[in-house]
Amino acid sequence: MRPDQPARDGYADRMADTPPGAPLPPSPTAPALPPPGGAGPRMPLRRLGWRRALVLAGTVLFIAACALFMVFTLGENLGVEALLIGVVAAILPVPVLVGCFLWLDRYEPEPLKYLIFCFAWGAFVSTAASLTVNEFSAGLFEDWGLPTALTAVLVAPFIEELTKALGPILILIFRRREISGITDALVYCGLSAVGFAMVENILYLGGYGYASGVERYGPATGTQQVIAIFIVRILLFGFAHPLFTSMTGVGLGIAARTASRWVRVLAPLAGLLLAMMLHGLWNLLPTLTQATGQTLIMLYGFIGVMVPVFFGMVGLAVWLRAWEGRLTERTLPDYVRAGWLTPPEVAALSSLGRRHAARVWAKRVAGDGGLKAMRGYQFAATRLALLRDGALRGLDRRPADRERTAREERELLEAIGAYRSFFVGRDPQVPVGIWDGQRYHLRFPDGTQRSVEAPDEPVVPIPVVLVPPPPPAHPAGFGPPGWYGQRPPAPWPPGHH
Repeated sequence: MRPDQPARDGYADRMADTPPGAPLPPSPTAPALPPPGGAGPRMPLRRLGWRRALVLAGTVLFIAACALFMVFTLGENLGVEALLIGVVAAILPVPVLVGCFLWLDRYEPEPLKYLIFCFAWGAFVSTAASLTVNEFSAGLFEDWGLPTALTAVLVAPFIEELTKALGPILILIFRRREISGITDALVYCGLSAVGFAMVENILYLGGYGYASGVERYGPATGTQQVIAIFIVRILLFGFAHPLFTSMTGVGLGIAARTASRWVRVLAPLAGLLLAMMLHGLWNLLPTLTQATGQTLIMLYGFIGVMVPVFFGMVGLAVWLRAWEGRLTERTLPDYVRAGWLTPPEVAALSSLGRRHAARVWAKRVAGDGGLKAMRGYQFAATRLALLRDGALRGLDRRPADRERTAREERELLEAIGAYRSFFVGRDPQVPVGIWDGQRYHLRFPDGTQRSVEAPDEPVVPIPVVLVPPPPPAHPAGFGPPGWYGQRPPAPWPPGHH
């Protein structure tokens, strides 16, 4: 594959080793092996200053206080036995739902601390605020002589969706680079919704299910009601809360990838409003069904509205997941031209199947250390593609943001080189060589050297050895002038994306 061509199906199913761009040395040789048993390279870490430590401690204490409040409130209302039964039943679907969202995030896994933060925020902070507001509103409706069921339609959708989304919104405000697109926002919002649904299910399963059944007819009836509520709320409608909050996730993801200030404000608001409306409609269906006695209202609303919206969102999420993989093919060729990556290497990043084949190859030639390094390499390359795409979109308008992007770009390129050193030049089945941004310079077993143009569709990528990276030539990053916002000049053809 030449630098100006996208990868084709079946292309580059094995990983190539490539160097950062540098002058061609006279005789390529394999790099020295990393120290045996030594720690592998890591992604650049952010230093924990006293301010960040203080914010972290305050956040943990706040979430812990909300968790204690919910445990005390549920225990006081349900009793210990009903609380334990509700907890056990409500936790059962959580690994499945969390696994679905983590599956979406395989190209660029989000930091574990932010995933835990969103889940805990939805489980404790959002439920604590929503429970307080809903109970207060129900009391007001009762004092006004209105049905308390109106709380589920007029209050609950707004406070619940707002508080569930607030955790991911805080990440977008204070850690904007952790949300690199709609997929990331869907994951954060989805985990917040899963945490919220888990605690809410404890109330329904333990309180409306077991406790009420035991109070009326005994433990057998309580158990039957728990099973019935589990089937309806979890097996049939367990997707409801994640579906509602995913609307907000779409808005947050759009805001994270646009340079327009208006879109950054309006997209999250539109997504949040749509989530509230969908949630309100969902709560309205059983209310109307109970008031009119017409069960067809619930059936038509479920089949005619919720099912199409659900499958539409699933299709969007799967498409976005594939788009994130193809992003490397659209942005990383800039680094191929500069000599930091080779065409087969970029192609090997474009799908999960190719990434898996690359990890298998790295383990074969470099053992477990090579496997770990390949995983880190793929993650760093995806981050680099997202960083480059953001720069081309004009997300970094302020000089400080552009300097930060240049620094992160440099750190990611250095990390890629460090990861690559664990498996570069280890495959004895192919000649070693160097990629200079235009062609391969190979050295064969008989000692001869030859320059080879990049083939259109090589069957086996050509591994090349690691050479020292050049110093950055421009303060804005490793690219030429106009690196931010404009495509590089030739050899890229006009209109190439």
